[in-house]
Amino acid sequence: MERLLLKSERKAREVKDKRRRYLYDQIDWQQRLVLILGYRGAGKTTLLLQRLGSADTKGIYLSLDDYFFETNRLMDVVSELYGKGFRTFYLDEVHKYLHWSGDLKQMHDEFQEIQIVATGSSILDLSKGNADLSRRASVYTLHGLSFREYLCIEKDTTFQPVGFKDILDHHFDLSADLLDRFDYRRDFEQYLRHGYYPFYREGKSHYHQKLQETVNLVLDSDIAPFEELQYSTVRTMKKLLYLISQSVPFQPNINKLAGMLEAPRNTILRLLDILDQAGIMKLLRKESGSVSYLQKPEKIYLHNTNLIHMFSGDKANLGNLRETFFFNQVGSKHAVTAPKYGDFLVDETYVFEIGGASKTLTQVRGVPQAYLALDVKASNGNSIPLWMFGFLY
Repeated sequence: MERLLLKSERKAREVKDKRRRYLYDQIDWQQRLVLILGYRGAGKTTLLLQRLGSADTKGIYLSLDDYFFETNRLMDVVSELYGKGFRTFYLDEVHKYLHWSGDLKQMHDEFQEIQIVATGSSILDLSKGNADLSRRASVYTLHGLSFREYLCIEKDTTFQPVGFKDILDHHFDLSADLLDRFDYRRDFEQYLRHGYYPFYREGKSHYHQKLQETVNLVLDSDIAPFEELQYSTVRTMKKLLYLISQSVPFQPNINKLAGMLEAPRNTILRLLDILDQAGIMKLLRKESGSVSYLQKPEKIYLHNTNLIHMFSGDKANLGNLRETFFFNQVGSKHAVTAPKYGDFLVDETYVFEIGGASKTLTQVRGVPQAYLALDVKASNGNSIPLWMFGFLY
């Protein structure tokens, strides 16, 4: 137990001077059970420790992938710490702990004075496990760095978020003001290459190697045990990821993929859905909201542009980078689906064509609420600079 207390104190000191992510101020920290989901490497642990360092109540950080919890029940540990005056429990990596749902429910119901703030993988399903936590927990998702957050770190300054409708209505004036504060071409290209995951600050030269290791950890350590996948199914998932990464955006022929991978069609669809939830791919569908994984996606993208560079190196397709950036950044805040005309439909209202400076509205002429999001420096007529959609959060 003493080791856990010392570890908590040490970890809290390590993040003392780190910049807070966008989600920190959006969380209702008064809720008794707060669950923060997100992709591995997005910064969930840092956010958890920052709250520990600033909260008024006596709290402790516990990482549930610690070997201690292989032979010790969390509920017993919490009971002992409660007797020592601890009232807030910051639980990291709950999906790694076998009894996560049952113990969280029991803690919440038996100790009315405590608060639980927990982090878990983006694949975590609150309805799974021994207890349904969906009615007890306030759930938040931490996305990777937006272009705005990346600039805040790189320039050591503050850029305020810009609302989606404000971008549509006032992009000309907004882009002019913002461009005075950063180098559009250099900073945007650097973000697309290595700016999505906060750990890029640990060293850009080895960033893509570390990113590849992170992807493998997600596949082997997060997805496989949590989804109870057989080794052969995990191998199929890795082959599927490789095949799609070579030709994204990928217009899927599920039957052909199933034949190439010698796997049932429904298995392929399930694996695509899991990879989407895990933050490795993004599936563009015709409908938003709760959709069965058995519904074939219209297109498949890698989740973010850093993953494109990791798989493709210097051969990354520029059009793919542009579309992926838009889908990733806008999709973090709004519903993005496949339109009849154009590249993306946002909130079932706004149609977007993505492209370079020479792109026109020809392909969406006559379509109401149609816009161009172009990889250009400044606004010009009907075109909105693509980079501005990186200021949504």
